[in-house]
Amino acid sequence: MKRWTVAIPAAAAGALSLGACGGEAGDAAPAAPSEPSLAYRIETVAEGLEHPWSIAFLPSGDMLVTERPGRLRVVTPEGRVSDPVPGVPEVYNESQAGLFDIVLAPDYGETGEIYLAYAAGDADANATAVWRARFDGERLEAGEQIFLAEPFKDTNAHFGGRIVFLPDGTFLLTIGEGFEYREQAQVLTNHLGTTVRLNRDGSAPADNPFVDTEGALPEIFSYGHRNAQGMAHDAETGRVWQHEHGPQGGDEFNLIEPGANYGWPIATAGIDYSGARISPFESHEGFTAPVTGWTPSIAPSGLIVYRGALFPDWQGDLFVGALSDKEVHRLELDGGEVAQEEILFTELGARIRDVAEGPDGAIYLLTDAANGMVLRVVPE
Repeated sequence: MKRWTVAIPAAAAGALSLGACGGEAGDAAPAAPSEPSLAYRIETVAEGLEHPWSIAFLPSGDMLVTERPGRLRVVTPEGRVSDPVPGVPEVYNESQAGLFDIVLAPDYGETGEIYLAYAAGDADANATAVWRARFDGERLEAGEQIFLAEPFKDTNAHFGGRIVFLPDGTFLLTIGEGFEYREQAQVLTNHLGTTVRLNRDGSAPADNPFVDTEGALPEIFSYGHRNAQGMAHDAETGRVWQHEHGPQGGDEFNLIEPGANYGWPIATAGIDYSGARISPFESHEGFTAPVTGWTPSIAPSGLIVYRGALFPDWQGDLFVGALSDKEVHRLELDGGEVAQEEILFTELGARIRDVAEGPDGAIYLLTDAANGMVLRVVPE
């Protein structure tokens, strides 16, 4: 088992800043936290995974890990990687398209139900979908597609694909705007650029915010998103946090509220890849502004609210993986605001696709690579 042992003084643990879309231009950066030196160890649990995307923990301590090309594997705490689990749906696998999130149902111990987010269709017609099945320890049984976003699109990017269960038994799913269809994120007649809230059978809950809005799709919970690939529900506060990719700059960290419009592409701190301005507005009346954000982009992916016992000083903090910046950002909250931001695990030099809290209280990371890894962070 490969290990990194790192002792980091808090003052040198990483650049501490809040991104440009966290407040008005010229706002002072928050002061460096006064916490003591931090010591942790990073262990390689498993490797040889092809672009792993999501991790879920079974009651046995084993892990279910998705690979973007369309495979699901069981990984043991000792690092044994299983053959592909049978019963996974056929996925559209190209560029950003593939198999995305995996979550266990809240009553998994009784039902064995798991939920997968994935790209369904092909290059000419594809959409974000949800697959529900039962895992018997070896294969997925009784699998069915319970939700398919509308409409089909013909691009291989911006699928979203994160799932989070809520205490009432419903779940949220992020859906990207398809990259070339950004204006559709402001339209309630399709699912592009939205967060949807679904019952466990894929239907729309009767109390969703747009159920009674003429022409609106009843599954929509929030809209005006670009491509959200991190979402977490904090059981202690009830808040739902989400981050999304900006273009060049303008990555956002948002507090999700029912019925809220988060502004993309009318309000954004990012610019187009061509260098052109997307909008003259970083904020605008009628749109919910991000709590904070990142410019230049860090390409955020994966998000947890840490509540484990191994790192008591980090309890209640949020951890954001970063693909392009190859690091993890720790966000310390004060109420609903980000008070401090710390950059961690830069020594890995790896694209971080997912961040998870294990049942042992350790922080688990998935690295996005052809030879991707499952990593475990524990105190030194």
